[in-house]
Amino acid sequence: MMRIFRTENSVVHELKDIKELHHPGREGCWIEMTNPSSAEASRIELELGVDHDDVMAAIDPEEKNRVDLQEDYTLILVDIPSREVRHSKQRYTTIPLGLILTENHIVTVCSEETPILQYFHHNAVRGFSTKKKLRFVYQIMLRVSLAYQRALTVIDKARTEFEENIEKITEEADLISLHELESTLVYFATSLRGNANVLNKLARYGQLQQYPEDRELLDDVIIENQQAIEMTQIYRDIIDGTRQLISTLMDNRLNEVMKRLTSITLILAVPTMISGMYGMNVDTRWMPFANTFQGFWIIGAIIIVICIILLWILKRMKML
Repeated sequence: MMRIFRTENSVVHELKDIKELHHPGREGCWIEMTNPSSAEASRIELELGVDHDDVMAAIDPEEKNRVDLQEDYTLILVDIPSREVRHSKQRYTTIPLGLILTENHIVTVCSEETPILQYFHHNAVRGFSTKKKLRFVYQIMLRVSLAYQRALTVIDKARTEFEENIEKITEEADLISLHELESTLVYFATSLRGNANVLNKLARYGQLQQYPEDRELLDDVIIENQQAIEMTQIYRDIIDGTRQLISTLMDNRLNEVMKRLTSITLILAVPTMISGMYGMNVDTRWMPFANTFQGFWIIGAIIIVICIILLWILKRMKML
């Protein structure tokens, strides 16, 4: 899908046809491409001179964050957070977002609709103008960093809820959920470091025209991105500690079960051993209470007394 926008007097207008880009006074438009087809990419190549592969680069999830300066345009690839469903639950992942700056226009390419760009649809970003292309890029990057921070807050909230119920964790699904949170943070850390490299390259490149306000905005974006990186590292450390705590708790639970089983085995060994001795084929003269009146009940009482004493000793030793 392809949509074309242009700001006039701080109001966002949507154009109907890509041919309007060539009308006089139509410079400074924003072409938003969502999961574009090959035909749409070829149309952009024809109208704006952008290579077909560069247009489709953001559709490939394996593409790396980078900045490519071509003769007629600049390609910027960054990673943005996105929701997906894993194991019947909504989780976060990262997907590429392509930003292509031509001489007169800017093209954004993404494999799915993202709330990051919807802020600009509704003119909810102060100072937004499609004519100020590089500032538009920095504004998008700022929204990307803020989106990461919001996603990290959601992840930390899920981790907090997980810790509050940590004593009730008995199913593998709970451990899988914690592992998925940790995996998401790994993805975020990798993507944020890649975005940081892109921002540093944009700060160094002199080929891209920047105004003083753009430079200040870029500094803000770098700070917000660095803050997101630090938040990711902190939450990874906390989740790693939570995972170790769960491992320790499960080991303790296993030890408790083993202690109880050992104690029960010791108690059951008493009647088994005594009854086994009386079951041997030996002369009854050498077996206590063998010829005594009600000897069976006497032996049974002795077994019960021994078991009670053993039970008391095990409780004192906290084995039960």
